[in-house]
Amino acid sequence: MTIGIDARFFGPRGKGLGRYTQKLIEELEKIDTQNDYVIFLRRANFEKFQPQNSRFKKVLADWRWYSFAEQIFLPFAIYKQKIDLMHWPHFNVPIFYFKPFVVTVHDLILRRFVTRRASTLGPVKYFFKNLAYCLVFWLAIKRARKIITVSQYVKEEIIKCFGVKPEKIVVTYEGAPPKTTVNYQLPTANFKQYGIERPYLLYVGNAYPHKNLERLIEAFEILIKDYKQDLQLVMVGEEDYFYRRLQKQANTIILYSMIVFDRIIFAGFVPDEELGVFYQNAALYIFPSLCEGFGLPALEAMSQGVPVVVSNATSLPEILGEAAIYFNPLDPADIAEKLNQVLSDGNLRQNLIVKGFEQIKKYSWRRMGEETLKIYSGIKLE
Repeated sequence: MTIGIDARFFGPRGKGLGRYTQKLIEELEKIDTQNDYVIFLRRANFEKFQPQNSRFKKVLADWRWYSFAEQIFLPFAIYKQKIDLMHWPHFNVPIFYFKPFVVTVHDLILRRFVTRRASTLGPVKYFFKNLAYCLVFWLAIKRARKIITVSQYVKEEIIKCFGVKPEKIVVTYEGAPPKTTVNYQLPTANFKQYGIERPYLLYVGNAYPHKNLERLIEAFEILIKDYKQDLQLVMVGEEDYFYRRLQKQANTIILYSMIVFDRIIFAGFVPDEELGVFYQNAALYIFPSLCEGFGLPALEAMSQGVPVVVSNATSLPEILGEAAIYFNPLDPADIAEKLNQVLSDGNLRQNLIVKGFEQIKKYSWRRMGEETLKIYSGIKLE
């Protein structure tokens, strides 16, 4: 077959979806000697992917995600390449693409969190764009030959919300980094340029509303005031509309509570080669999300030997098992209490680190690639 992959999210700037897409392609390059692949990329990440397998080629498809141009022009670019089977690593399958495809559904956040706070659009434009999202999502689910999900939780949500037959959905867990053997030294001068001068809690990810970072800031204030912890809160993620909005909210808290002045750090985007420094020097990793399909950053923290404290919502207990401490994400007081529990108990911290190293062994990008290739091979193209 000739298999196409929509890789316009490829790379770390594409966040979790970008990581998934990149790892999938890298593993397929290593294991598939039978099929040919066409990788569709945007101009911004076109040079980030350099094929390592002669059966892989890349094609420029520089149309923005969720755009009208994506719906109209991208299908023609794919038809031109004579693709037998297309893999969409996200639900944004163009309405006018009619050839066989598989789709990966990472979560149902757009369905669970229908709120204009998750958009920069005005109310009228948001209403119509959300309507279009719903149509595209529904058609992708109904027309896909197979649906790939990254957790049992997401599979059950799709069955419940869309009435899809269970046999149409295949769970392929994402991978996790191996245990890190490199010990990073604290680069004091570099950390000071970010304003990091104390032990810190670390969050890595975007600032979309479902990430629940407003309550994290409230919990952090409680941790400082009531539990007397001398800490900073460091948030790593590319600055965008949502992070700028969160910074304004954080500044409001700071104005009314000088006790957290200079303790909340927005570090911006940090490249992979430097991210290990932030992980390994953190007192713990905090993940307060209200909805996750998989929760890869928590596993990345575990691979770096960092204790993890997370929300008890959606897929996270399934993915992290007994290797994390859980809290109610709707209760800042409970978040603060669980953070304090881990910070104050050295034995608990060490136990979480050991369990974290065991937990990451359950997940493999290679196995994900092999299972995905098996799905491709099982599709009947007629």
